[in-house]
Amino acid sequence: MKIPEMTERCEEMKFIFGAAEGSGFRIPAGRVYDREGFGFVTRAAGVRDIRLNIPELNSGFEPACWLQDLEVQEIREDNAGVWSEVRVPYPAQWKIPLVFKTAVPEEGNYRLTVTLSLPQSAEHAQEALVFAGRRQLVFRGMLKPGETKRVTALEHVCPIIPRNHAEEMADRSVKISLVADDVRIREIVVSREEVPTIYIAGDSTVTDQTAFCPYLPEQSYSGWGQMLGCYMEKRFAVSNHAHSGLTTESFRSEGHYRILLDRIGKGDICLFQFGHNDQKLLHLTAAGGYRKNLERYILEIRQKGALPILVTPLARNTWKGDSGAYNDLLWEYDAVCRRIGAEQDVPVAELHEKSMAFITDHGREGARGYFYPSDYTHTNDFGAYLFAGYVADELKRLGAAEKRADVGVWELPKSSRSVEIPAGLEHAQSAREILFRDLERPEEYLTRAEALEMAIETLRFFPINVYNDMFTDVVGHETYAGAVECAWQNGLIPAEMVKENRLYPEREVTGEEFLNILMLGYKSRRPLPENIKSMEGADEWAGMLCAAARALGCVGEGFMPRDRIQRRDAAEICRVLGRITF
Repeated sequence: MKIPEMTERCEEMKFIFGAAEGSGFRIPAGRVYDREGFGFVTRAAGVRDIRLNIPELNSGFEPACWLQDLEVQEIREDNAGVWSEVRVPYPAQWKIPLVFKTAVPEEGNYRLTVTLSLPQSAEHAQEALVFAGRRQLVFRGMLKPGETKRVTALEHVCPIIPRNHAEEMADRSVKISLVADDVRIREIVVSREEVPTIYIAGDSTVTDQTAFCPYLPEQSYSGWGQMLGCYMEKRFAVSNHAHSGLTTESFRSEGHYRILLDRIGKGDICLFQFGHNDQKLLHLTAAGGYRKNLERYILEIRQKGALPILVTPLARNTWKGDSGAYNDLLWEYDAVCRRIGAEQDVPVAELHEKSMAFITDHGREGARGYFYPSDYTHTNDFGAYLFAGYVADELKRLGAAEKRADVGVWELPKSSRSVEIPAGLEHAQSAREILFRDLERPEEYLTRAEALEMAIETLRFFPINVYNDMFTDVVGHETYAGAVECAWQNGLIPAEMVKENRLYPEREVTGEEFLNILMLGYKSRRPLPENIKSMEGADEWAGMLCAAARALGCVGEGFMPRDRIQRRDAAEICRVLGRITF
């Protein structure tokens, strides 16, 4: 069964779902995506095509580790279309996206027209979220029982360098994801579209972040770049090339800028937002390397006939402990952006001041709901949606692009929610149960690099696909370089493990070093135990956090903190800590 090819005479593909009326290519609910190039992306699809296990090449949604061996989704169909249903006995509030993917013949911009419907038999109106491409939100709205709604989106198709990969990968496909209860997809039309593109360059606060399933927006990392398309009039496609960990320097050196620069042209826009990682490196000070790199980008984008726009860096939810006043860690980078704008007549989108005003107006606790849990830099879906609206407002003010008038506020839920693992899955009480179940080389001693990777997985810090050369004995091509960068950025590396700017990543880690790595990460998620005494036998610098790990039940009384630790014992510690933390 082959889909009709796009040719000069056939500029669109129309897919009809279920028994819905209409002419087009009919897709049954059982059609799983495969190498023929179209179908629903399910766990079975990932088994058939290993590339679909790379989130950026499927939809940006990824099952939680404890669900990866389970088929929890059932795709159902009726006269109104197809929808995603969670298999009994899983909780009704679980949302597993319905993802449809189809190949397209070439790179470029495509218009996606999605017809949604909610059956008349539905008891009440329901919310529907529609994502395109790598989890870029393009529609959020309500459908009444019996209502049919047509959603349009633009998707830019081009290569990407996925996380944990060094080379670009081709991706000639479009993806549509629906998150809803009973809302159906009735029809999808894919057509070529000659429209300009908004390219985005930036870091983790901007990038298309992956979300775990079951999906909860408050517990999903998100960058504002992946929410921007929801606000824009459909005259621009959005092509987001931001990635976690990037600086104004590594965006170029890691190859992401080349993908953008080879494709941008007259009529296009390029947004630049950096600073969160530049400020950690001595040679990328605001008035130094940061400014120099931005000025070079501006020159090159103008030479391509496109419009560069500087976006001042998103504010952090950071406060001073002594006075309780807001602590603006990025003011220098904000000031430099505005200075470059004035001196070189470059448009500047004022995100920093606007986001900082929102955070200070709401206070530390009031703003917390817009950030990923226990994270003060990276937003969740609610925060990314909010701040993308600020960027859209600025693009309208600058006369660069029009903002849709019908985009509403996305309200936080009235009460906190979480995905509770249901009865019957006690064996998977933690993601670590599956992650470390088939651990290789269990008898060998754990290295420092492996310890950092385990800690990142256990505590769910998001992966970083970049390395900024902070240690002289870790180079960017090493497979663990991204883990080192992530651990360093999130404060997981004890200062006592670093000597003369060397980390010694292949050195076998001691028990006390491993526990300190884990506890430094744990305390950014939950409070440490109180009223503990330093662990006997541990070095002075390590004893208190070792004792905290023992109080949490990660290790027993007989633990030898200065001994090397075997991989199987480290995995067991991670399993215990995973149960406690999540």
